[in-house]
This record gives sequence, structure tokens and C-alpha cells, in this order.
Amino acid sequence: MKLPIHFYKPLAIGAPQPLHDLPVRPERMIHFFPPHIDKIRARTPEIARQCDVVCGNLEDAIPIDAKGAARRGFIELVAGHDFGDTAVWVRVNALNSPWLLDDLGEIISQVGNRVDVIMIPKVEGPWDIHFVDQYVALLEARHSIKRPILLHALIETAQGVTNVEAICGASPRMHGLSLGPADLAASRGMKTTRVGGGHPGYGVLADPIAGQAQRAFSQQDLWHYTLARIVDAAVSHGLRAFYGPFGDLKDEEACEAQFRNAFLMGCTGAWSLAPNQIGIARRVFSPEVKEVLFAKRILEAMPDGSGVATIDGKMQDDATWKQARVIVDLARLIARRDPELAAAYGL
Repeated sequence: MKLPIHFYKPLAIGAPQPLHDLPVRPERMIHFFPPHIDKIRARTPEIARQCDVVCGNLEDAIPIDAKGAARRGFIELVAGHDFGDTAVWVRVNALNSPWLLDDLGEIISQVGNRVDVIMIPKVEGPWDIHFVDQYVALLEARHSIKRPILLHALIETAQGVTNVEAICGASPRMHGLSLGPADLAASRGMKTTRVGGGHPGYGVLADPIAGQAQRAFSQQDLWHYTLARIVDAAVSHGLRAFYGPFGDLKDEEACEAQFRNAFLMGCTGAWSLAPNQIGIARRVFSPEVKEVLFAKRILEAMPDGSGVATIDGKMQDDATWKQARVIVDLARLIARRDPELAAAYGL
């Protein structure tokens, strides 16, 4: 445990001062791309214009014999393009892999000033964050990195879920958390091969009703408990929570439903694994126009959040004022990147 007096001190002489607050920017979708595939890498700058975040994937789904090519491809792409307002992330290999040190060393030495966030897979406890935190600080100092590179923890083991609060408080470098459903399912021994989403066998059977042969069955969300823990831990530490991958790329309806559940629960955004999921995430994680317009009316009726107001027959108080503030603040962030929504929101 770091004592409060030391929490915001750089971990290496010459490393940048840790941030006290996260950068304010929309992060509705984290779009993953495999940097070792030339044609996909070539399209990424154009796709990035549609995204809040692009993330080079060096870990799962990258063949062992392509690990070096993926790292080199990511560095080449980031060094050769200005991504503007789109944040640049990279998911490095796991801490127990033979590639992690090269991932961190080569990326930070060559494009460290262009990378916003490093995503760490399979984080199981604060000790994992402490190691990466110290090592990244040493690399930042050696290579004169001007601003601290943030860390994002991928929660995909039972132990990681158990220690999620301690993970969030491990370092001022922490950005947020993502749910990793596939590895988490394996870690728990869950009986599903799906990557995110529901399962037709997981649900609640209604009580029998006399005269009705068929009992109603309601499918439930396998990930509700875990996502709720991630959201609570992240938000209580001032961090951001994200739904991870939705593996069925063709089932856009189910993807949108899962993303919307995450949005309503408090997630900032979700991963997109293919271009068709970018639009889904943009649509879901942008507040609905009618919600923003109504929230603006609440703020106008109660400028300082005190008292009580009645709008369209509905009572508004300090609690609903806080809800309205969340919606309008998010809408303002999105309006900076999306002129069409800015006009619709009246911002």
C-alpha cells in the first residue's frame, strides 16, 4: 500500500509527474486492430476518424509467430500518423509472457509520447499494477516521456474480480477497467464458450400457473454481477469502466442490447472488434437526444441543484439534478467530436 503522502510522487527520477485527474474526453468505443496485418493497419487511420479510441492488440488473437510483427506494426503506425483527437492505446502481452518487457521497452522508447494508455491483460491484484507502474516510470524517465502513460486493467480472472477495488487504488496511473468475459469464464469454470452476451440456458423459470402447460423462462445476463463490481470499483476511485468484447460480430441486435445494459449500468464505453460495432457503440454510449434535452430543462429549472421543481408533471430534486448533470456533461464531451449530435443536443 502506498501512503497518501507518496501516492502522487513519480516512481523514477526524471519521470513525468503523475496525473491527479483523468483527461476529459469521450471514450464510447475502444476499437481494436491487429497491427501485424498490413491491409488492416493501412486502413486504421481512416477508421480512427470514426472512433474515440483505437487500440493496437498485441495479445490474444495474435499468433505467437506474429508477436514481433504486431509490435513493430503498431510502432510504425503510431510513429507515422497523427491521430488527432482519437486516443491511442495498446494492449500488451500478459505479465507472465515472454513478450511483455519488449512490448513496454520498444513502444515507450519509440512512441511513448504518442501513446495515451497501456492495457494490461489478466490483472489479478495490485501487485501487477505496482510492477508495471514502476517499470513504465523507469522507461519514461530514460526516454524523456513528457506526460505519464496511463494503465488500464483487464479483469478476466476470478482473482482479479476478487481484488478489483485494490487494483483500482494501486496507482495514480490507473485509467480504468474492462471486463474480459472469455478468459474470466475459463478462470471460473463457467460452462459457456460465448465471448460476452447472454446464454439461453442461464435464466429464471417462472412458477407454474394452473391451466398453462408452458412456464415462462426469462434469459438472464451472465455478466451482470461482475460488471456491477467493476463499475462500482472504478467509479468510486474516479476511474472508468468498460464492457469488453462481444464476440458474435454478426449479431448486431444482441451486441447493441449488451452495450446498452452496460451504458445504463454506468460504463463509459465498450470494445469494438469490427467496424460494424463502432457505430453500435457510438449510438449506445451517446445519450439519447430526448434525454439530453430533458436533462437540460432540469438544470435550467434548478441552476444550483437546490430546491424542487416540477417538469411535465414529474418532481425533480437534488438527486435528479445530479443525474441530469451526468447526462449533460457527457453530451458536452460528445458534442465536441460529433457536430451532428451537437446540433441535436443544442450544445
